[in-house]
Amino acid sequence: MDAMGTSAPPPALAGELPEKPPSGPAAQQSTASSAVRQKSAFADFVESLLVTILLALFATTFIVQAFKIPSESMEPTLLVGDHLLVNKFIFEGQGSWYDKLLPYRAIRRGDIVVFKYPFDDHPYYVKRVIGLPGDRIHISDSVVFVNGKKLTEPYVIHDPLMDDPFGEEFPPAADSVPVDRLRPEWAARMMNYVRDRQLVVPPGHYFVMGDNRDDSWDSRYWGFVDRRAIVGEPILIYWSVRATAEDYSDRSLGGSMRGIGSTLEHLSSSTRWHRMLREVH
Repeated sequence: MDAMGTSAPPPALAGELPEKPPSGPAAQQSTASSAVRQKSAFADFVESLLVTILLALFATTFIVQAFKIPSESMEPTLLVGDHLLVNKFIFEGQGSWYDKLLPYRAIRRGDIVVFKYPFDDHPYYVKRVIGLPGDRIHISDSVVFVNGKKLTEPYVIHDPLMDDPFGEEFPPAADSVPVDRLRPEWAARMMNYVRDRQLVVPPGHYFVMGDNRDDSWDSRYWGFVDRRAIVGEPILIYWSVRATAEDYSDRSLGGSMRGIGSTLEHLSSSTRWHRMLREVH
């Protein structure tokens, strides 16, 4: 007779789970590995987030920044509601050791610049550079002369209905300065820069004006722009929305939020599609 014995249990099929989860040191090691993987994933996320934030801060600090136009002073070149990308990496620096290594250039007459207004809470202004350091500025019969030569300005418009005391003649005679129309700080010292009926731009400063010449609050009324206040040059209109100066008059947080809400509500109908991605000159 053949010998008879007990049969062994069948082998587990591929993919079949064990009847009981592992326990003991193996289970502890598995749990620890899972925790390490979760911690590693979270650390990777935080690291990526920080890198993104740092790159964004670097870009807005040194390379490009977004601004919007709140007034008519640069029409027709720039309209109220135009949203601009400003190149902060174009004009020569402030004398740092690395300035010579970077592709800077000097500020030129005719450049459009974004700068911090020298008074109040230092809002950002956008104007065109008319006078460089050392230039002599004179306006006669609404024509700008720089260093005795007529300045060609195809970008300028005039509105004879506007009350502009400096539209036809500037600088004024010493006995006819319209003090009530000037920034008080400028009214007190403007004549210190006048020689032979010409305004002389001091070193390290610039004389700027708006293209909408008779409706522009510019260097004629509040003085020169310090080089250190210039942020950069607008290069592109990335978005434009139909708006008025009154829409941007309330600069409080609540006013800004209401403006954003109104823009989003009428986004499609109020967008000036033909001005999208237009270069600024």
